[in-house]
Amino acid sequence: MKFKLQIKLKTVVLTLMLMLPFMAISQESNFGNWLIYIGNKKLNNNWNIHNEIQYRNYDAIGDLEQLLLRTGLGYTFNEGKNNALLGYGYISSKNYIGDTDDKLTVNEHRIFQQLTSKQKVGIVGLNHRYRFEQRFVESDFKMRFRYFLGVTVPLNKKVIEAKSIYASVYNEIFLNTKSSIFDRNRVYAGIGYKLNNSVRLEAGYMNQFFETSSRDQFNIISFINF
Repeated sequence: MKFKLQIKLKTVVLTLMLMLPFMAISQESNFGNWLIYIGNKKLNNNWNIHNEIQYRNYDAIGDLEQLLLRTGLGYTFNEGKNNALLGYGYISSKNYIGDTDDKLTVNEHRIFQQLTSKQKVGIVGLNHRYRFEQRFVESDFKMRFRYFLGVTVPLNKKVIEAKSIYASVYNEIFLNTKSSIFDRNRVYAGIGYKLNNSVRLEAGYMNQFFETSSRDQFNIISFINF
């Protein structure tokens, strides 16, 4: 049992090492906290409603950086391995003005289309997400493409099921359609626990970097299917 656990942990470490070079580009870093709820309402065998709330802070808690609300209608196919979704998001950002303590509120309305694909390689689960966003930021209009690659590995069982502990890592890159192509990149590593078939809890560290700066976040995530 210990030998199998060591193999699984080595798999997680190796995957994380492949992602770590993205974290070494930027030099400056600040630490914040994201509280995330991700919900999924299954309407039938094919259709689902996605809903999501993210409360992002500049520090541990109390200094709001961004409130994100997202929802969408999805269609599952290919024996549950793929999901196509059309969604809408509202984002309220509280940006500091220069080196002052004053903040400027920026509101964004976002329409997005995404395709997710699930794979299994042995005990390792792979999750690909391709998302295209049309962003209405105040009086400006922008478009952006995002690619997400997530990896999950069960640690105390052969598969991720009720009462499973698992490791989770991902990398997501954001690309603009004009001006500066590179927008940002996110790297995450965490530990999760699946309570039952409806609820998962996860906590981990995320580094987000831009062209010249970087931010670190501690993420607490809840996944709920109902």
